[in-house]
Amino acid sequence: MRMFTICGMALALSSPALADLDVRFDEGAPKDRFTISAAGGCDLGPMTVTIDLQPSPFGLIFDTTSSGAGVQVFQPFEITDGREHLTAIPSVKDGDNSIQLTVASLGKSQRISFTIDVDDTVQNREITVSDAEITGAKVVALQDGQRSEAVFGPNAVASVKMNACVS
Repeated sequence: MRMFTICGMALALSSPALADLDVRFDEGAPKDRFTISAAGGCDLGPMTVTIDLQPSPFGLIFDTTSSGAGVQVFQPFEITDGREHLTAIPSVKDGDNSIQLTVASLGKSQRISFTIDVDDTVQNREITVSDAEITGAKVVALQDGQRSEAVFGPNAVASVKMNACVS
């Protein structure tokens, strides 16, 4: 019995730690904010993170210029925190419904935040996107050839279950 206990403890200690990648949407005026953070107590290695608004039933788009698909207020893509964790700044065109970020690494106490304007193309209040309207949009993370994804819930957070943490 003692041998089983020791083997069980060794197996538990040798298992790779799992991590979450949390992506939060905050409606703001005039800028909306997305914050990406490592959750679960460990660091995450290189990955590609895609925020895809297309699955939302409200026709969400990024409104980055005064002309084009959006309405009234617009805001270009702007990194506000964690630029050093990205390998490049993505290009986001007016009317796009996805953003792809190439992340070099993200420690458990680090985050990447950016502002941009998100508009809906279905409701009457096109310039304001509520938590409920982003529900169904998804986040896809690609790390070491493994694809993980999660959808935004009514709390405007998507928690992606990632593979093992980096040591």
